[in-house]
Amino acid sequence: MTKDRVVIFDTTLRDGEQSPGATMTHDEKLEIAELLDDMGVDIIEAGFPIASEGDFRAVSEIAQRSKNSVICGLARAQLPDIDRCFEAVKLAAKPRIHTFIGTSPLHRAIPNLTMDEMADRIHETVTHARNLTDNVQWSPMDATRTEWDYLCRVVEIAIKAGASTINIPDTVGYTAPRESADLIKRLIETVPGADEVVFATHCHNDLGMATANALAAVEGGARQIECTINGLGERAGNTALEEVVMALKIRGDIMPFETNIDTKKIMHISRRVATVAGFPVQFNKAIVGKNAFAHESGIHQDGMLKNAETFEIMRPEDVGLAGTSLPLGKHSGRAALRAKLKELGIEVGDNQLKDIFVRFKDLADRKKEVFDDDILALVSTAEDDETQLKLVNMRVVCGTGGKAEAELEMEIDGQDVTATCKGDGPVDATFRAVRELHPNTARLQLYQVHAVTEGTDAQATVSVRLEEDGNIATGQSADTDTVVASAKAYIQALNRLLVRRSKVGPGADTKEISYKDV
Repeated sequence: MTKDRVVIFDTTLRDGEQSPGATMTHDEKLEIAELLDDMGVDIIEAGFPIASEGDFRAVSEIAQRSKNSVICGLARAQLPDIDRCFEAVKLAAKPRIHTFIGTSPLHRAIPNLTMDEMADRIHETVTHARNLTDNVQWSPMDATRTEWDYLCRVVEIAIKAGASTINIPDTVGYTAPRESADLIKRLIETVPGADEVVFATHCHNDLGMATANALAAVEGGARQIECTINGLGERAGNTALEEVVMALKIRGDIMPFETNIDTKKIMHISRRVATVAGFPVQFNKAIVGKNAFAHESGIHQDGMLKNAETFEIMRPEDVGLAGTSLPLGKHSGRAALRAKLKELGIEVGDNQLKDIFVRFKDLADRKKEVFDDDILALVSTAEDDETQLKLVNMRVVCGTGGKAEAELEMEIDGQDVTATCKGDGPVDATFRAVRELHPNTARLQLYQVHAVTEGTDAQATVSVRLEEDGNIATGQSADTDTVVASAKAYIQALNRLLVRRSKVGPGADTKEISYKDV
């Protein structure tokens, strides 16, 4: 089956920039236009030339730089607007004028025009635009709330005046998919000359149906989709380019249409637009969101490890990503943890995996996302199978009102013991409590803390080095609570001293150790 072509009309630089706070600099507009041109966008609506001198300059320079895309400017149904628009786009290899007027009862009331007066205005302005260029697009703003008979009348006038593209905007995101398809279909069947022009759809996302409405319009006969990168635009935004393009690519079985877009460049331009516009992409945004190819659920991760198609309808590589992400969190299972360990170059047996998994789940319950460095810290801090000293529970009180106080509960040789001590800060108080419960002469040679991942919930890795009778032992532990990590590292080092003492006696395990060993 020969696939019909769907033209992609990107209005990120015009409608997208109208998002409050999304204004771009001149250089940023040129950069985004170049990326759109390189990506294969058929038509770039580069701006609203009469809006400002800056917008005019940007549209004009984009027009001169464009290599492949049609460069379009927007103009109200006023002769000065249209003249200014043509001045901006005329040096493009393929220029277009897009002129519009609001045709619904609400919008007709703004300029206080009767139906006949508006009809005359449409004929005059479209004719004027057609005399400047043979590529004219006309839009009846708020078309989906315009009376059917009047909409047919003005569309016919625009076609007869020379418009080659008729865009039907759902300006306020009011319509639903069935209505969207039916509206286009009926216009093509009803309006004289409709079969000689391209019908376009411009859908806003006020009810969250912009992409669905755009695709429905294509099924109804539209062959141009107006959209923006990341769905930027007025209020709730527009149809997102990445969504309609990938939907057409994936569901070719029911929508046998094709576009000229190089989908492998989608992710790069999405992230660049988000940066320059200052509009971060929501994590769960289709196609380009951070979580679009991320799987945390243990069931999903297990399925992905066996066959990616079980939970992904497209390949991340198709939109420019390196691959799928299996972020580890409290919903992750053993299969994902084992895969992550293998990815990090760590092979573990079933029993060791079980031990690491228990500690992983405990950590995942306390922080939103577990990073690679967190996993490495968990492995490196695995306690010896048999230890004399174990931390059971601890509570620390500190502040500006006096000395810190640590209350510790430990298991020593199978017996639970507790102690409460004060100190110069929470770590000093904690170490004093450990020494009270397990008296020793070990001297603290090194105490070092660093965060292994970003964020306020990052794990702190604490390294401790102790020396006793010539024996040197190190302990290391990671925890989202620095004081807890300190206690665990200190106790681990003590356990290692006890093991050496029991095996070889005091003074027999003396060795030199450098800071690099910690």
